[in-house]
Amino acid sequence: MPAKKDKSYCDWMSQLPPELHDIPFFKLAIPGSHDSMSYDLDINSSIIEPDRLKRLSRIYCARKIVRKWAVTQDETITKQLDAGVRYFDLRIARKAHDPDPTRLYFHHGLYTRTDVETVLKDVNDWAGGHPKEILVLALSHFHGFDKNVAEQLHRHLTSFIVTLFGAKLIHKRDIPTLKSCWDKGRNVIVSYDSRQHFNELWSKIPYYYGNSMNTRDVESKLCQFLEKPSPAQSFFVCGLNLTLPENARILLYILRPCDNLVKVIRRSLPRLLRWVEQQAAKTPVNIVASDLVTRDGFVPTIIKLNTSKRVKP
Repeated sequence: MPAKKDKSYCDWMSQLPPELHDIPFFKLAIPGSHDSMSYDLDINSSIIEPDRLKRLSRIYCARKIVRKWAVTQDETITKQLDAGVRYFDLRIARKAHDPDPTRLYFHHGLYTRTDVETVLKDVNDWAGGHPKEILVLALSHFHGFDKNVAEQLHRHLTSFIVTLFGAKLIHKRDIPTLKSCWDKGRNVIVSYDSRQHFNELWSKIPYYYGNSMNTRDVESKLCQFLEKPSPAQSFFVCGLNLTLPENARILLYILRPCDNLVKVIRRSLPRLLRWVEQQAAKTPVNIVASDLVTRDGFVPTIIKLNTSKRVKP
C-alpha cells in the first residue's frame, strides 16, 4: 500500500467553507512566520545585535554563535508559502557603506545574503500563481536608515512595492473578506511600519508576544493581551515566538555548546500550540505567528481554528 501523503496547505484559503468567505479577514485565523527571513542569515556579515557582541563582528566564532541563536526559520519564504503561511515578519536593513545607495536586506542579529527586492519579486510571483491566497507582508525595523538617507530609502522601497505588486494590493481603506478580495483580483496586504503616503499600504499591525524564553511566561503575557478589548476592524498578531533576554542573562543561552534556538523552539512549540487551541476557544485570535512554521503541525493547527465555533459572521 502506498504511503499516505500529507495534506497540502498550498491553497488552503480557497478551500475554506463558503460560510467563511464573507468573514472580515480580521476574524480569520492566519498562520504567520516570525522573523521570516532568518533562514538566510549571512555568517560573513557584521553583527547587528545583540549590542554586547557588536564589537566582536570580526571574529568568526562570535558570528557563528549569533547565527545559531538568531535562526528562527529553516525553510525559504517560498516553501513557507507552499506550507500555508500567509503572514510574514520582514525586518528591513541597509548595510553601511553599501555601494548601491538603495539596496536593502533583511536582518535578525546578522544581515541576510539575499536582498529585499529579490525576495519580494519571489513573493509576487507566488501570489500571481495563487490568486485566491491572501498574503500579509509586514515590513518593519528599518535598521541603518540614518536621518540623511531615511527619506530616500523609504520613498524608494514603497515605490518599488506599489509598482511590483500593483493591482494585487488590497488598499488600507478596504475591509477585506476572502470574497471581496477574490472579486477584485487582489491578494496582497503590505503593512509598512513607518510614515508613508500610499493608499495601497497599511499602517503597523500590532504584534503581541511574551518577550521570554519561558513558555509559561509567554502564555501568561499573551493571555493579558488577548483578553483586553481590541478594535473590531483591525489586524493583530499573537506571537508564539520565544525571545532571548537583552541583558547579560543572554549569555546563559548563547554560550550553551550543544544547544541552539531551533532546538529550544522544537521543545516548546507543541505546548504553545496546545495553549493557542485552548485560548482560541475563549478569546478571538487573528494572525498567529511562530518560529519554525513548517514543523510540528503549526500551520494545520492554526488553519483548523477557522472551522471551530469561535468564528462567527
